[in-house]
Amino acid sequence: MSKAKDKGVATLDRSASHLLHRALQVALDLYAEEVGPDGVTQRQYAVLAAVAENEGATQSDLVRITGIDRSTLADMAQRMIAKNLLERERSAIDARANAVSLTELGRAVLEAAGPKVAAADGRFLKRLSGGGRREAFLTLLRELTIAGDDGAPAAGKRKKIKAERTDKPAKAAGKKKRKKAA
Repeated sequence: MSKAKDKGVATLDRSASHLLHRALQVALDLYAEEVGPDGVTQRQYAVLAAVAENEGATQSDLVRITGIDRSTLADMAQRMIAKNLLERERSAIDARANAVSLTELGRAVLEAAGPKVAAADGRFLKRLSGGGRREAFLTLLRELTIAGDDGAPAAGKRKKIKAERTDKPAKAAGKKKRKKAA
């Protein structure tokens, strides 16, 4: 049976979703080995890191930043508050939303986990030969995770978003040109 396992299945060896799933399994196994059974989970680490870099973010902001679905993140936040890793208060910007911040314990847990997470990432990326391939892999993963449902490349999306935010008159002029061309 191990020979069949080593050989692979041609259909699955060409399936991006299957291979990404398998890569995730390997990455999570390495993470668990490095962090240990008493450490924070990978998702908890992601939430702590996101909160540290976006102090006062709402839970909705954290959904967008981490990619964790709304109900799971709400559940996680509640458990992390109970463990005194996070604290929550009404947002000063939107009274309907909760702003989340790290507690002292949450900051300490994040700092303690950081080197272990880096070690797990290092072990995972070491499977790729050469630093150039590793950085290219990370770049591709970033592109895949921010590309839209339409499959448009992430780089194009970033430029479009930036142009919309910084140059509204230029956007309006572009619409006028398209109307004239039509």
